[in-house]
Amino acid sequence: MADESTYDATPAAVWNTLHVGDNLDVLPRLAPGSVDVVYTDPPYNTGNEFAYVDRFRDGSQADPYARRHAAWTAMMRPRLEAVREALAAHGAVFVSIDDNEVAHLRLLMDEVFGEANFLAQVVVNLNPKGRQLGRGFATSHEYVLAYARHLPACAVDASTTESVDEADFPQTAPDGRRFRYLPLRNTNKKFNPLTAPTLHYPLHGDPVSGRVATTAFEGSVELTPVFGDGRPAVWRWSRPRVDERPDDLACRVIRGRHGERADIFQRDWLVREGGRRKKLRTIWLSEEIGSTDTAVAELKALVGHVFESPKPTGLVRRILATLPDDVVVLDPFAGSGTTGHAVALANAADGGSRRCISINSAEPTREGSNAQLAGLATVADITRARLAAVAEQLGGGLQVVQRT
Repeated sequence: MADESTYDATPAAVWNTLHVGDNLDVLPRLAPGSVDVVYTDPPYNTGNEFAYVDRFRDGSQADPYARRHAAWTAMMRPRLEAVREALAAHGAVFVSIDDNEVAHLRLLMDEVFGEANFLAQVVVNLNPKGRQLGRGFATSHEYVLAYARHLPACAVDASTTESVDEADFPQTAPDGRRFRYLPLRNTNKKFNPLTAPTLHYPLHGDPVSGRVATTAFEGSVELTPVFGDGRPAVWRWSRPRVDERPDDLACRVIRGRHGERADIFQRDWLVREGGRRKKLRTIWLSEEIGSTDTAVAELKALVGHVFESPKPTGLVRRILATLPDDVVVLDPFAGSGTTGHAVALANAADGGSRRCISINSAEPTREGSNAQLAGLATVADITRARLAAVAEQLGGGLQVVQRT
């Protein structure tokens, strides 16, 4: 167990470091910009009186719903602000949440991280059977809210090699390679001659031969990018890139709102062996990333059924797959230790050198609970037991830092 002098240390050789203490005390001790990605699963406000032990409480509202929301957001705000300070400029934060606080968390994260840095609101199908207790619908989902620290620098590559469908590439080149045509025009209207002036320029194309160039040639027509309604648009490629890759472009005749016209398209090639990636959708299914049931089984196999509603490691591993394999990961509400477990699994699978900083408090486990009966007196003891078992099974070691 490390002493106070090594309280915020994260040795490069150790995959997992657990800090035992209040995350609001631990987070400011992390060096600013030292973390690449944050995943966390904070305590949910489930509709009962919110009861997270915290000095940031606001009980002034008369309305019980408003009081619960205010207490929860008051607890989260300083922690998210501290997370933001710890994140590198290229970093990102992913927060699990359910229906009770997703609206309030979205507004809070807009405020703390900036609405311009919003990445996604992912729907996660963690309970495919649906919750059968209570009134109303059988809820089968939760959410993950994702924000960049600074979007232009963000290192997240929200794509995967797992779901590329060859049927999406219907064209075949003479050499047998499969491809599809994508408009070279940027279809996002946020990008236009005012916002991206260097990408609004004429290209020259021949719809008979298909040839495309940045300068005129015999049989070519001059083409500038336009939206479907005729308003000026921009290309996705710069002039130098067009000059470098002319064989990946084609001039074709298409039928638009105002009849036939020539336009420029990119030949987007299918790469079968590991290089082809496809954008992740914002609905993640349990068969892809696991469910609450598989999460319970993962934990039970290591230390027993000692934690209610853990997250599956597949959820965190999907997030890790969007980033380089040497990132520093932070989980300020470590719970059962899912994030540290996922980091170890990812390293074992691909030889990466990811490191995880987990933070959990020494809050007592519930009287008579499975955890207490198993000799785990605090929530941090659960995290420690799991990460120790992970280190024993997968390697990578474990450093435990106790706040004195």
